[in-house]
Amino acid sequence: MTAWSPSSWQHHPAQQQPEWPDASELEASLEQVAAMPPLVFAGEARSLKEALAEAAQGRAFVLQAGDCAEAFGDFSADAIRDKLKIILQMAVVLTYASGLPTVKLGRIAGQFAKPRSSSQEEVGGVALPSFRGHAVNDIAFEMGSRRADPSRLLRAYHQSAATLNLIRALTKGGYADLRQIHTWNQEFVAHSPQGRRYEAIAHHIDQALRFMAACGIDLSSDSHLHQVDFYISHEALLLGYEQALTRRDSLTGEFYSCSAHLLWVGERTRQPHGAHVEYLSGVRNPIACKLGPTATPSDVLELCERLDPQCEPGRLSFITRMGAERLQEVLPGLLKAVGDSGHRVVWICDPMHANTFTTPSGVKTRRVTDILSEIKAFFAVHRACGTYPGGVHLELTHEDVTECLGGAEEVSDLSTRYRALCDPVLNARQALGLAFEISDLLQGG
Repeated sequence: MTAWSPSSWQHHPAQQQPEWPDASELEASLEQVAAMPPLVFAGEARSLKEALAEAAQGRAFVLQAGDCAEAFGDFSADAIRDKLKIILQMAVVLTYASGLPTVKLGRIAGQFAKPRSSSQEEVGGVALPSFRGHAVNDIAFEMGSRRADPSRLLRAYHQSAATLNLIRALTKGGYADLRQIHTWNQEFVAHSPQGRRYEAIAHHIDQALRFMAACGIDLSSDSHLHQVDFYISHEALLLGYEQALTRRDSLTGEFYSCSAHLLWVGERTRQPHGAHVEYLSGVRNPIACKLGPTATPSDVLELCERLDPQCEPGRLSFITRMGAERLQEVLPGLLKAVGDSGHRVVWICDPMHANTFTTPSGVKTRRVTDILSEIKAFFAVHRACGTYPGGVHLELTHEDVTECLGGAEEVSDLSTRYRALCDPVLNARQALGLAFEISDLLQGG
């Protein structure tokens, strides 16, 4: 074992890394990324860790949501604003119902790389490298597009920076003010049952604010009413890119990944002595680990020791992705093992990935009923075990897409507006409907 450094992951087996055709091109791109300013700051990551520590104790709830994979082409101020809108709406619903702060954590401003089950994709007898996200290559099925291109790492950095700049402006500059709550309801959502239910909550919040003002409370002085803390996250998949954006904090002398506030390691790359866990073990950001249905108590305890050796509340989150039936079988043992160990982790439910299937016509989709079933199972197991359901991890879009089946609007024809870059995501109505279902669970329903 070597001492940890931002490059020590290179001494460990690294899964899911692209086959970059030109090492000198890659090195040149990473040198440019390393010379760029940080995207996030150590103090922001510490603030998120404090918020996650509250969720670990049942005093907050995490909403982690956003794109399955961000696209270079889907990039505009309106798109960023509208993605933020639906997450803010969902957070209001969850906070209003539960009385708990909602930790808002976006899959945004950096989710440009995806792990793949196969390194190659075959169409019509032609095999090409798999699409690995826009930070690596393009989805068009031709050799030039599928070549891993290191210059895309720079484009991913710049798009992340621009996205984060606008998010900061919106969340701190007045757009996230609770007095703007009605403006977050997009037109195609507002006329749906979910949108009307949201408007009822917004009306009650308006009334409460007017009542407090009438009682002489100075609402203008409380920043919590006028701005929100919004954090960004992505899977720490491309380790060269993550290393290039690792910085030593001037206040503490500790290393932080400055590509996102929170990074997670995926189900395919969570080997305790693999390169991804090695990298994340040394940065001081809050981190997360995906757990699939094969996870065992010994697996999670070894990950706890590697990633959270000092048992710091808020340092480590486990994101379960198992399917409802397997979750009910597997999760109780994991909760007991981690609880007995003294680690205080945040348990988050990802109900998306274990519920993906392919239709007879070859289209990947998910059923909203399956997604909700896994969320309900997650809450039920935690209640039975006396532990805290800490949050949910959802893939969604602000757009009126038809990629997941069902929901209150009963999407049944996927071909109408199917735009998935990788995996199918919830549209805004489906996502808001799920927020109301989760709010009922938070109230004990």
